[in-house]
Amino acid sequence: MKSNLPHALVREVSASLGECQLSFVGRAPIDVDLARRQHRAYQQALAEAGCTLVSVPAEAQMPDAVFVEDTVLVLDELAVMTRPGAASRRSESASVAEVIGRYRPLLWIDEPGTLDGGDVLRIGRDIYVGASARSNDAAVAQLRKALLGYGYRVHQVAIQGCLHLKSAVTQINDDTLLVQPQWLVDARVFAGYRRIEVDPAEEHAANALRIGRSVVYPSCFPRTQARIESVGVEVRAVDVSELQKAEGAVTCCSVLFKA
Repeated sequence: MKSNLPHALVREVSASLGECQLSFVGRAPIDVDLARRQHRAYQQALAEAGCTLVSVPAEAQMPDAVFVEDTVLVLDELAVMTRPGAASRRSESASVAEVIGRYRPLLWIDEPGTLDGGDVLRIGRDIYVGASARSNDAAVAQLRKALLGYGYRVHQVAIQGCLHLKSAVTQINDDTLLVQPQWLVDARVFAGYRRIEVDPAEEHAANALRIGRSVVYPSCFPRTQARIESVGVEVRAVDVSELQKAEGAVTCCSVLFKA
């Protein structure tokens, strides 16, 4: 039934996207009109995969607001508003909370905690949090305490050379992870899973968005795409080249949850 299909929270591309925060990629001119077309195609891929789209109002003066994942972690029982690590992004949270609050009770990460949703990988009842420049120990402690009564286990994962944990690892089916081993300090954290490594020629290829038996995935990584398909996962390839210039990827442009 339709009520069992995932919802996907999205937000349109800001006119100020070119002023985005950057940490591990060089700044290049961004074609905002093309970025908007690509984002619409991305939303279409979500819809074709079975998602019901839920839109947050656009924010013209918030360059990174399209990367809505960083503002909220939505679990089955509640949602956690994250307090993004970049101070310039914290104003994005209010409008996201207004929408997600219709579906879940809300908890908030408080100062001095900082947490980006891109650093959070949920696999069942295990919550993995990247120890990045955007997500700190105080936020992990708050998250662990907040979720203890719900049966979740929170694990901190050391990463290097990348913005977020999900730059280095994402889940592509029940027992398989897509991994950039150079960016995981200790891959033994995920020893219980089958791991597919990205092709060495495609450094940024570890970010895939799982929806059921398929993944939404950037079209610019064909070698790694072939590795994903080799384990029976359907790939819905999308061009997100302009969003990638803003250090974005396919997971960060949406938040999936069951209504």
